[in-house]
Amino acid sequence: MLHPSGLITLLTDFGERDWFVASMKGVILTINPQATIVDLNHQIPSHAIEEGAYVLKSCYRYFPEGTIHLAVVDPGVGSRRRPLIVKSSRYFFVAPDNGLLTHIFAQEQDVEVREIENKQYYLESEGRTFDGRDLFAPAAAWLTRRHAFSSYGQVCGEYSAFPIAVPRWEQMALVGEVEYVDRFGNLITNLTTEHVKEVQEVAKRLHPLIRIAGHLIDGLVGSYAEGEADSPHALINSDGQLEIFFKQARASTRLKIGAHEAVTLS
Repeated sequence: MLHPSGLITLLTDFGERDWFVASMKGVILTINPQATIVDLNHQIPSHAIEEGAYVLKSCYRYFPEGTIHLAVVDPGVGSRRRPLIVKSSRYFFVAPDNGLLTHIFAQEQDVEVREIENKQYYLESEGRTFDGRDLFAPAAAWLTRRHAFSSYGQVCGEYSAFPIAVPRWEQMALVGEVEYVDRFGNLITNLTTEHVKEVQEVAKRLHPLIRIAGHLIDGLVGSYAEGEADSPHALINSDGQLEIFFKQARASTRLKIGAHEAVTLS
């Protein structure tokens, strides 16, 4: 049976300029001074739920079982959107019900979702503008104290999730899209190693052709150090996804594109 550990990760769009993240940590440590807090990311663009969901998806599974992942990208703070606490076969998650856990629901097994209804897990506050501090942080902290998961509230049969784009075949080509732009300007797509193998079998070509924003890339390289500096290149990154880059330059800037741009593999 899965038990929560004393480890809580934090992902927010709060940045580091204000007191928001520090306040959440203070609440957690007041409830459990022995808790361990790890910052995943506080630089998610304001209200960028899909980007926050992608960052969470990309790193949550590298933590020990029983880790509590606390994520707050919450443009609906103070509204009727529900606060959720989630248990899977490996982890716990605390987040608003706004799609932030979309990839978790898609990837994790034996998921149980509950609404945080028990006022025992709320801090009293004059306003409703800081649920990260007043609701989500205490809920996660009390979980590290082994409060029963069922005590938080009723099971939710439905919860919010946004559509996850899946590559599709168009004639002899597989069309995907840019899923995320990292801080180096690299374009991470939803095409994977398996998609490359599929195209190789269909096209009977060892080196796949990649088309993006009017540019043609012939085959894959093995690292960022390879290729010419004045043209885009593609590789399979350490997460098994097709990534487009410029050598020591920002592909997003050079190509003037971002997330959801079409990428064709043939």
